[in-house]
Amino acid sequence: MYTIENDVLRVQINPMGAELSSLFNKTTGLEYIWSGDASYWGKKSPVLFPIVGTLKDNQYFLNGKSYTMNRHGFAREKMFTVLSHSATSIHFELQSDEHSLQVYSFQFNFSLIYTISSTSLSVCYQVKNKGNEGMYFSVGGHPAFRLPLTDKLDYDDYYLSFNKNEMAGRWPISPDGLIESDSVPLLENRNELKLSKSLFFKDAIVLKHLESDEVQIKSDLDSGGISFSFKGFPYLGIWAAKDANFICIEPWCGIADSVDSTKVLAEKEGIEYLNAGELFERSWRVTTL
Repeated sequence: MYTIENDVLRVQINPMGAELSSLFNKTTGLEYIWSGDASYWGKKSPVLFPIVGTLKDNQYFLNGKSYTMNRHGFAREKMFTVLSHSATSIHFELQSDEHSLQVYSFQFNFSLIYTISSTSLSVCYQVKNKGNEGMYFSVGGHPAFRLPLTDKLDYDDYYLSFNKNEMAGRWPISPDGLIESDSVPLLENRNELKLSKSLFFKDAIVLKHLESDEVQIKSDLDSGGISFSFKGFPYLGIWAAKDANFICIEPWCGIADSVDSTKVLAEKEGIEYLNAGELFERSWRVTTL
């Protein structure tokens, strides 16, 4: 486990999957990351690469060849290398190898850079195409935040507050983990969504192309919470395991296959593309309140 720290925050990251494992505010005495209780969900903040979500039949086609890949890709199950480590920042890297090339034929460098400043933690994803041809990929985050944050509050005391009013519908997820063809109403010119555990009994809330680029987890009964910035991510997932005391805020560049997907990677909704030698970069930031 690696640690970065300043006067306010102490952050721990597991090199397995470069997974955020702890976000502790020394001033408030609060831990903001889910415990990872395996009886509900054993992860804390897995990284999603080189796909986000589920492929139809766990399969995709590239240049006429069939490949198999499990949900959310393989990066979360790989040991990352530490390229640099200072008091307040750490840079992890994963490179393509003979094993990754069997399921994903692109040569890449994939980096996660964690940096703390004051009460905020920023998480930067960098994808470098090391091959000689164009590269298709998706990338995203899956951090799980404790809820409630204090013993005096209940889960239902919290709500999400977006920084703009939204007309976004919820895109349902099929039993196979695929995105259904039509959305259902959720935010109708509102910026607040009251939280309850029943919201996630039918899997994640999937939102597309929001006007907002920031959302807060808040309660009117307490000043504590978080602010989460996701500028540059066209999709947002919100999820919790059934009856668990956490909520995931998931910024995605990419999305699960739709129920009518062709399985062709180049035709996949939300897929990113990098020319040979190019670098892709996106960052999200969480601020403890």
